This record gives sequence, structure tokens and C-alpha cells, in this order.
Amino acid sequence: MPATWLDQYDERGMTTAEYAVGTVASVSIVGILIAIIQNPAFRELVMNLVGLLFDLIVRAMGG
Repeated sequence: MPATWLDQYDERGMTTAEYAVGTVASVSIVGILIAIIQNPAFRELVMNLVGLLFDLIVRAMGG
């Protein structure tokens, strides 16, 4: 059965809606990540991990 102009138009609308949902989801995830990164406890955790890794590298090199 050949596609009509209306069928093609409806598909374009669905594609636009899918892009909109994907955009909203992406922005929401970024917002959550920003909130986590700005948390002082998270920053302290990252700094402790970096310090631990640095110490391990220095010890592995014999220092």
C-alpha cells in the first residue's frame, strides 16, 4: 500500500516529538549531574580519590 502525504506528515510529527523527548531527557540528566558535582561532599570524594590515585602512582614508581 503506497504511503500518502498524510502518512508521511504524521511520521515527521512523531520524529519531532521523539527529538523533543530526547532533548528534555538529556537536559534533565545534565541538570542532575550539575547538582551532584556542585555538592561539597562529592567534591571532597573526588579530591580524596585523586589523592589516593596519586599516592598509589608515586608508590608504584618507587617514590
